Amino acid sequence: MPISDRIGPHLPALRRYARALAGTQSSGDAYVAATLETILVDPMLMREGEDDKMRLFALLSRIIASLPVSMGRGASSLVPGAETPFDLSGVPPRGRQALLLATVEGFSVEETAEILEAETTAIRALLDAAFAEIAAQAETGIMIIEDEPLIALDLAHMVSGMGHRVTGIARTQAEAETLWSDSQPGLVLADVKLADGSSGIDAVNTILARTDIPVIFITAYPEKLLTGERPEPAFLVSKPFNPEQVKVLINQALLFTPQTRAAA
Repeated sequence: MPISDRIGPHLPALRRYARALAGTQSSGDAYVAATLETILVDPMLMREGEDDKMRLFALLSRIIASLPVSMGRGASSLVPGAETPFDLSGVPPRGRQALLLATVEGFSVEETAEILEAETTAIRALLDAAFAEIAAQAETGIMIIEDEPLIALDLAHMVSGMGHRVTGIARTQAEAETLWSDSQPGLVLADVKLADGSSGIDAVNTILARTDIPVIFITAYPEKLLTGERPEPAFLVSKPFNPEQVKVLINQALLFTPQTRAAA
């Protein structure tokens, strides 16, 4: 089978991981592009008979190791006087990599260790430290755009359990725009298809035209948002979602937007 056919199905997940780790679409895609270029130079890096997805993530991890992602306080340009609502500077980059691989991408701890070329015990220690940091994070207001009542309630319960405030739940684009204006949340969780046939993407675009806040899309059709043909979300969760995935991405999303106010 051609290498392109073997790689293609895994690119959306690879881009999602790289973007979540780097914090922006452009930076994440640059890491993915470097990985693909490396494979073009040496196709034997993708040998037949191996787990193609794990191999791709392992190669990307090597690229990141050679060009490390810096995500401490100094990694972003802070608005004067603003405080970063989530400070994960105490978690090393490999800890963040392990966290995303084991939760968002669904790799086992053993697979994560193989991808990062580390001992399983070391990965478990990194995960324990990362989760401890997440548990200590500051509170912020989170708005939910979701037309399915049960899913919306699950998200609201999860957000509250993390220590954040739910500023409200919107079922349509119009409701979302009004709710944002009234509540000024610090983060948005958004579905794509809404109750009246309107678009969660349109609602988010309207909000982002007025302010710069992190958005996590939660959709049953992630491939429709990860086409590489237009600006795409850095933070994306597939339905049915694992609550741990959403929790991790909430922390990642807020980390990369230091202008977001913890008390929003």
